[in-house]
Amino acid sequence: MKAIIVQAPGDVRQLQPVDIALPELQTGEVLVKVKAISINPVDVKSRAGKGVYGRLKEEQPLILGWDISGEVIQTRSDRFAVGDEVFGMVNFPGHGKAYAEFVAAPADQLAFKPATISHEEAAAATLAALTAWQVLVQRANVQTGQRVLIQSAAGGVGHFAVQIAKHLGAHVTGTASGKNKDFVLALGADAYIDYTNADWHSYGDQFDFVLDTIGGDHSLIMTKPGGTLISIPTGLGADVIERSKAKKVDAAFYLVQSAGKNMAALAALIGQGVIKPHVSALFPFEDMAAAHLQVETGKTIGKVVVRL
Repeated sequence: MKAIIVQAPGDVRQLQPVDIALPELQTGEVLVKVKAISINPVDVKSRAGKGVYGRLKEEQPLILGWDISGEVIQTRSDRFAVGDEVFGMVNFPGHGKAYAEFVAAPADQLAFKPATISHEEAAAATLAALTAWQVLVQRANVQTGQRVLIQSAAGGVGHFAVQIAKHLGAHVTGTASGKNKDFVLALGADAYIDYTNADWHSYGDQFDFVLDTIGGDHSLIMTKPGGTLISIPTGLGADVIERSKAKKVDAAFYLVQSAGKNMAALAALIGQGVIKPHVSALFPFEDMAAAHLQVETGKTIGKVVVRL
């Protein structure tokens, strides 16, 4: 089968196409013929030697990627049958091996793909959507009427977080650059802040929950005393942690985990049209390097997806 491996950390030239044997299924796994793969910032960071590269560097061949949508062609699980269309985030933060024509995936990390969306849209609604769901629903327990701030609301995690927070009944403010204002408001955000020229202190600490997807201590400035601040890109610095304690803010780093149960909940909302994945850039498998370069810009609206 075709796959893309990383032999050493570095730039996109390290993404090497190869032909390798099909993966062997273990009990509880299914073999998925991949139709689409979503590319995330963690893919780019790991390829460069950061992200989760340290966890995976001893595993060879090292195949990046975690987000897939495709069709089950073999199964050693009673959760899915041959021919079922499925999607999910595989083995994160471990070795997902998603940059390949076929992926062996634990069945309990997948869900049925909603019939209402394409494989490309389904692949987009995996790591990013799971992150937003796990943070908002499980970690922060966002409630109706709470005020929620989503940083970088037009991005991969952000655009899902806005939609999920609205579904939970929150009053949602999203930050983005000026050109993305209409996109953020169309997602359902109640208010918008242009982060390129914002005076963060002028907004006060009005938010019960802040999702920090970009890093920076201005998120703490805007979190209420007693509120919750979750950071997902690189964690919170020691200074921010100390100041959050003084402010009685529950501040923490969060790393998403593969979970089929959460994928099923997302699938239901996507099927109902409550959540809509946005794919802004689509590349063929042979142009994986170009997909990585697009994510590296840090300016993608929604998601970047690779099609097989």
